[in-house]
Amino acid sequence: MIAHLRGQVIHARPGEAILDVGGVGYRVAVSLTTFGTLTQGQEAALHTITVVREDAIHLYGFRDMEERETFMRLVEVSGIGPKLALAILSTLTPQRLARAVEEGAITQLTQVPGIGKKGAERMVVELRGKFAHVAGGPPSTGGAAPLGGTLLGAEGEAVSALLNLGFKESQAQAAVAASQAEAGGDLSALIRLSLRKLAPSERGR
Repeated sequence: MIAHLRGQVIHARPGEAILDVGGVGYRVAVSLTTFGTLTQGQEAALHTITVVREDAIHLYGFRDMEERETFMRLVEVSGIGPKLALAILSTLTPQRLARAVEEGAITQLTQVPGIGKKGAERMVVELRGKFAHVAGGPPSTGGAAPLGGTLLGAEGEAVSALLNLGFKESQAQAAVAASQAEAGGDLSALIRLSLRKLAPSERGR
């Protein structure tokens, strides 16, 4: 099983990256948070999980062990597969997810595309008490680190990323349009700000 990769990022787009490790390119599925830490042409290190199926081998990459362990907890929940687990981690940091589960914040959990009320209730029941790996950690004050420079087609890439997470096109376009000025053309920031508008924090509730 491949548990860790370090190499040059030769390709990165919302949801996936390709790392050149010793001349071999590894395609890795990533959350939007991890995607935001990657810069094409630079070296990156990812903790990984290998999922072997009859027809393919899939690699999932994470910026730190905390995100990796949270992913492993999520896929143990009935009805949550790897794709939905990444969508959850793209919307909620491990700290916010742990807090939502422990507090039974069903409304916050249903902000994740693909998670309805019953799914959120099941998450609370099956995950409560299983976040020792993030317990006591400081609340996240933001998502991923911004990518440098202005990316052509950032608006389209951001909308595409949100559609892949399950948001409706009208929602995605509205959120991206409302976030463009603040993001300043930075794709990672644009996605992060758009997600905040689509799934606002409930800190003030």
